[in-house]
Amino acid sequence: MKGKVLTIAGSDSSGGAGIQADIKTISSLGGYAMSAITAITVQDTNMVSEVFPVPANTVRAQILSVLGDIGADAIKTGMLMSPEIIEGVSDILAKYGADIPMVVDPVMMSTSGHMLLKPLSVKAMVSEILPKTTLLTPNLAEASKLTGVDLLKNMDEMRKAADALLKMGPEAVLVKGGHLKGDILTDLLVTQNSEKIFSALRVPGKDNHGTGCTLASGIATGLAQGLKLEEAVSRAHNFVQKALENAPGFGSGCGPLNHLVKVD
Repeated sequence: MKGKVLTIAGSDSSGGAGIQADIKTISSLGGYAMSAITAITVQDTNMVSEVFPVPANTVRAQILSVLGDIGADAIKTGMLMSPEIIEGVSDILAKYGADIPMVVDPVMMSTSGHMLLKPLSVKAMVSEILPKTTLLTPNLAEASKLTGVDLLKNMDEMRKAADALLKMGPEAVLVKGGHLKGDILTDLLVTQNSEKIFSALRVPGKDNHGTGCTLASGIATGLAQGLKLEEAVSRAHNFVQKALENAPGFGSGCGPLNHLVKVD
């Protein structure tokens, strides 16, 4: 076991995304998973029916307890829910986590279309979290929401969005192109000095719940284990692809990945 990863995210009762996906991914990749839960969701493979935020002080206490005892080699954030939670996370990271790499999955909307992040929370994330971010991993809709541009439709627009997001403070941005049409899925990794494209064959079927959480926590695990950013993204990308290819087919809606697959 190598690499201690703290995930700060919401709980998914169906087990396919959120804290549950993060813990399974980190463990499968050989890391040690810790958590700070920001919200309790009621959801299945078809929809999110209810969301209950955890009090901001309780979220802060969870993070402080982990960092003060075990410590973390990397942090991954998912659904941060409210400005109060976001500001609390930001304050703690400024004091105790400035040297810890952080992967931010800006979870704004569920796969079923349930809005998880309100406008004030989006504003707080831009001002408080992005300047402290090692890698930001938005999908096309999230990149559009954060930059204020129309929904992205091609690689050139993904590049423009990535450049705009870099100006908000993160060291690197991975724009995920899974919602573009076509058989080849393309993710774009951009830093101030480089660009790298990661491509994979689209896996047919509906079982892709939690891909964003899984990818981000997989990258965070790689960083915690000492991998360079491109290496961490590449391994996590391969992990998600294999997990999709071996999805168990659970549920009547958008089912989970197989987080027990192994990659080299």
